[in-house]
Amino acid sequence: MDYIHKPVLLDESVKGLNIKEDGIYVDCTLGGGGHTEEILKKATKGKVIGIDQDDYAIERASEKLSSYKNFIPVKNNFSKIEEILNELNIEKIDGIIFDLGVSSFQLDIPERGFSYNYDMPLDMRMDKSQTTTARHIVNGYEENELTRILWDYGEEKWAARIAKFIVEEREQEFIETTGQLVSIIKKAIPKSARQEGSHPAKKTFQAIRIEVNRELEILENTVKAAVERLTKKGRICVITFHSLEDRIIKNTFAELNKDCICPPEFPKCMCEHRRKLKIITKKPITPSEEELTENRRAHSAKLRIGERV
Repeated sequence: MDYIHKPVLLDESVKGLNIKEDGIYVDCTLGGGGHTEEILKKATKGKVIGIDQDDYAIERASEKLSSYKNFIPVKNNFSKIEEILNELNIEKIDGIIFDLGVSSFQLDIPERGFSYNYDMPLDMRMDKSQTTTARHIVNGYEENELTRILWDYGEEKWAARIAKFIVEEREQEFIETTGQLVSIIKKAIPKSARQEGSHPAKKTFQAIRIEVNRELEILENTVKAAVERLTKKGRICVITFHSLEDRIIKNTFAELNKDCICPPEFPKCMCEHRRKLKIITKKPITPSEEELTENRRAHSAKLRIGERV
């Protein structure tokens, strides 16, 4: 399958990085290489590191960007940003970008098990070398734990009912495919509710994907580690696709924008925390009407930008 990927908020995020010709930049979510290529076009005398935990993404982006001699692909999870930079003997960087969520090509390859539009084995791993899959979670987690995941990570109001139906179904036979899971979700959600809004399985699939890949638990610490590596006036751009991610980024930026994070009842500062980030986007940047028309997957995207102080 050809790897077709439309990077979201491309112009806005690349502009937000305020790229210097000789700067060092990191794309923590290489994917199809769209953002990376635009950075490479501007940082012609610098270095651009592209990180992805997906072998297929690394392979295809490396082919696409092979003409750029200053491109460094790294197969790893972006949570290892400090380790990656240390191995490359890079102390400080001029900018870093995160384009969070699942890539278009991962959704478009049915065998990856991310999509509810195909009947394929339950997988959802971004890194194929890890052992935990969606199949393990759906068939192995206790009912209360499934409920928690669907509620916390999917904001699914029918979480308890869907979890109950999953447990009842798997007692009869193992749930092996995305098609089976979609069928169970449709049975669990009342018909009247299924007719509202998006696909009834969307939130459940999002929640399970987040759990499989530990997407949210690594996010806050990774952003803080990334900001530590920025040079003065270096920029961080983060594109999120759902409210859970955006809330973490918004709150993390707010914390990094403060001189003191002590509880308000403390008579004086005890934390010795100092402001590290200036927030460039008071409100997140969202896609234009033109982009939304051209790329339906951009509709929930939000871009937040910060600058090292």
